[in-house]
Formats: sequence, structure tokens, C-alpha cells
Amino acid sequence: MQFSSEGYIIKLRNHGEKSLIITLICPQRGKITAYVNGAKSKKNLGIYQLGNYISFNAYARIEENMLTLKGVELLKSHAVDFMLDTAKTEALSSVCTLLDICVPENDNLGKLYTATNDFFSGISHSNWLVYYSFFEFYLLEYLGVGLDIYSCAVTGKTTDLQYISPKTGRAVCAEIGAPYKEKLFAYPHYIVDKNYMPTTAEVADLLKLTGSFLSKNFLNNHNLQLPQKRANLLQINTLYRKVS
Repeated sequence: MQFSSEGYIIKLRNHGEKSLIITLICPQRGKITAYVNGAKSKKNLGIYQLGNYISFNAYARIEENMLTLKGVELLKSHAVDFMLDTAKTEALSSVCTLLDICVPENDNLGKLYTATNDFFSGISHSNWLVYYSFFEFYLLEYLGVGLDIYSCAVTGKTTDLQYISPKTGRAVCAEIGAPYKEKLFAYPHYIVDKNYMPTTAEVADLLKLTGSFLSKNFLNNHNLQLPQKRANLLQINTLYRKVS
């Protein structure tokens, strides 16, 4: 078995004194895990960092064996994007952890890969947290526990949608939901509209929604929890500022 690909590093584990076992998210291969001999040498120190985008040649003697990487090249370093910003580092940790614990190996990621790529591409932008929120939304969809947000669960209306039921994940129109609005999640208008400049409150509402459904509908069923540092991302006012 042999192939060439590219991917983002999402996990690093020591293997002996000089080598690493790394996990990557790749556009065609999904999540893969591989052994890299000599990865901890001084000349490779800047390559093997979380979030870095690398190219490589991978091979395994038989399909059941762990892959080994050769010819690794650094295509995009994201270390400078994260190392001086605690909030961004926490977002990186959350993205990498969620991909590692939620995604099986060698599975087609579809929109989730695009959202992951957008997160890394947008990390230097002022609205980087918005890209993170899109990542969690599409992670829900990938896991098959996404939201039904295109029509009201009660009336079937496709307009004036303002809320999401915390029990069913279905949309609720303003007329029906108003009496219960304190118990409902806000409707994610900016996700539907592909608006990457929402308000601070909208981003906070979306993260509350995705965190709840990720925990209730997937993580709890597998004895898993949201990444510890992910909770800090809810402190939106210190992490994200809309640029007018």
C-alpha cells in the first residue's frame, strides 16, 4: 500500500526518543495515523507541530499495518498563528481533539474537511472564531446528529424561523417559539446565510447550541466529553470582535 497526500497535523505522540506517531486530517483520505522515524530531530522541530499542513509519501507493507511517512515537507506553518494567542491555542486544541475523538479513520469527511481547512485558513483573520463555529456546526452534520433548521417543526413554515428546540434540534418559527424563547436556542441565521461577519451574540449562541448537541447526541453516548479548553471559547467578548 502506497500513496502521496497532504494534511493537517491534529495529534502527536512520542515513539521512542527520536520518532513520532502523528494523526492527520487529509482532503482525500480523511483521518490517518502514521509513524515518522526521526521526526524529533532538530531540523524537523518546526515541521511536526499541531495545525501544520504537510505533504508526504505514505506506505505500509500490508493494509492492516500502520502507515509510515517519508518525504515529509512543510507546506504551511500555523505555529505563528497560535503560539502568541491563548484563545487561538485553545481553539486549535479543541479542533484537533474533536477531530481525533469523533472521526473514524479513512472516512470521507466532505464538508467537515472544508470547514476544518477554512478554520486554519481563517485563523489570522479578526473573525477567526466564526470559522471555528462553522467547524462545530459541520461536525454535528458529519456525525449524523445535525440540526433540522429549514422548516418549523410545528407549522412547517420555512420563513420567520427564530429558534431551535433543545430536545429535537428542529427549527421553530417566531410565532410558536416566542412564549418559550427562554428555553430555546437561537436560530443560527449566519450559518444558513453563510455570513462570516455575525455579531458577538450570534457566535455565542451558536457555540452554546453546538456544544449542547455534540455532548447530548454523540459524546455522552461514547463516554466522551467536550475538550476542556473548549469551554473557554464561550467567553466570546474577549475572543472575538466584529469589525465594522
